[in-house]
Amino acid sequence: MSAGSDAPPQALRWWTRGDTNAAFGLGFNILVNVLTLTGLMIGVVGVPADDVLGTVLPALGVALVLGNGYYTFLARRLARRDGRTDVTALPYGPSVPHMFIVVFVIMLPVYLTSGDAVRAWEAGLAWAFVIGVIVLIGAFVGPLIRRFTPRAALLGTLAGISLTFISMRPAAQMWDAAWIGLPVLAVILIGFLTGIRLPGNIPIGLAALLLGTAIGWIGGYMSVPDVGAAVSDIAVGLPDLRLDMLASGLRDLAPLLATAIPLGVYNFTEAMSNVESAAAAGDAYDLRSVLLADGAGAVIGSALGSPFPPAVYIGHPGWKDAGGRIGYSLASGVVVAALCFLGLFGLLSALLPLPAIVPILLYIGLLIGAQAFQAVPRIHAAAVVIAVLPNLASWAAGLIDNSLAAAGTTADQVGQEALGNAGVVYDGLNTLGQGAVLAGLVLGAVVTFVIDRRFLAAGIAAATGAALSFVGLVHAPEVAWAANPQVALGYLLMGAVCVAAGALRGHPSPADAGAPAETPADTPAAAGVAQVDDPGHAPGPPAADVEPVLDRPAGGTERG
Repeated sequence: MSAGSDAPPQALRWWTRGDTNAAFGLGFNILVNVLTLTGLMIGVVGVPADDVLGTVLPALGVALVLGNGYYTFLARRLARRDGRTDVTALPYGPSVPHMFIVVFVIMLPVYLTSGDAVRAWEAGLAWAFVIGVIVLIGAFVGPLIRRFTPRAALLGTLAGISLTFISMRPAAQMWDAAWIGLPVLAVILIGFLTGIRLPGNIPIGLAALLLGTAIGWIGGYMSVPDVGAAVSDIAVGLPDLRLDMLASGLRDLAPLLATAIPLGVYNFTEAMSNVESAAAAGDAYDLRSVLLADGAGAVIGSALGSPFPPAVYIGHPGWKDAGGRIGYSLASGVVVAALCFLGLFGLLSALLPLPAIVPILLYIGLLIGAQAFQAVPRIHAAAVVIAVLPNLASWAAGLIDNSLAAAGTTADQVGQEALGNAGVVYDGLNTLGQGAVLAGLVLGAVVTFVIDRRFLAAGIAAATGAALSFVGLVHAPEVAWAANPQVALGYLLMGAVCVAAGALRGHPSPADAGAPAETPADTPAAAGVAQVDDPGHAPGPPAADVEPVLDRPAGGTERG
């Protein structure tokens, strides 16, 4: 029986004063993400603006309405079950890391190879569909996988994504017009990191956007004719099924698995942490219901033409502290969806300077990167760093490829010797960066287990890397049998060294044998780091004092 089952029924209000502030904060977060993905689809992948505004955004709008509506339903159900009126709905929107990965890792290579933006779009739809299916499966197997995956490996891989595909591009765009971007960044950092409130309690996001927009227009950065052209392009976009495009993308599925599998695993792992965080704040949602909703949102969106999987955002405790209750999440989703259906994002792009928008994305990247180090014992920092490296290599190799393509050549045409003489270790970067997300998980796991002196576990993780390399899910350009046997052999030898190290100790490692762990001078306990039952695993959300910034309502950002 629930805690409030004997209490008299209480009227559930759809809207409270606190919902207004929370709705604006979450809505601005989603708005920035949609503006960004619109620019990425048009400017990077080359999909015609009519298709983006008329198909992709309406599909995303449907997912937002259904997802936020479903989480509102869960919130009301929980409130009735517990007899409470202070239940806060879970926040929901397009996932930031996935947004950049599907564009730069999935769609852009297809576009550069084929010159066909539609084919690249189809690959993105297939990738999003696979993500959704994996999350649906994760509703049933996620807890088991999470039990054996080191937190440092998971968060280190995400930090690699945040430092490269999330942070670097916004940073470059800011410094392209630093006189607009830096003042906006200052407002965001002061408001979000210090909690200082503005006069009249003006939301930080709104103040930052208005400041940057004013500077941009006064300084002549924006163009009035562009606004007029955007107004003429406004058209209502209604969602429709794009099953033919999805089916076409699924015909060439194998190359997508190297990122879809680990990102899908991360999706449901992060959703579990967010649900546990909400439970710690007093709202105990059913995990399986949440995961099924996230997976269904990605599948439905891909069928309608959106390659951007939505996800539960982090920040539920922050929105709860801000006064958000049942209505704020649905209101945010409905407003942004209406903008999608009305085709107004082209107009917003013409009205709002890009350097005034991207600082919020840089802030998100900063939080994600910092959280990887804050939420693990200090002694695991090395594992976080090595998990970052594959994504860093993937980003660097991509820049090299794109630069050479702009010059009308390729790395093969330039030659490895010439690149090496210029200090560019292209082959190594390219190999390390293939399947970067999954490679980061493997390397991070190996280092975590070695630090914890769980040498048998480290050997098993290395053997997993060997198997993945052999079939081409990591460190290979395509999925195939014997895709990269040399790297596979390297991982096998690495695992053999780890197992031998355990044998040389003269007894099995404490964690492997089930005995009490030793506490050498370099362990987290000796370093004064709070311990969990198993520091190599991700047992749940971090302690309340680990990442206080992430729980602030003004940010409202998500890690997943």
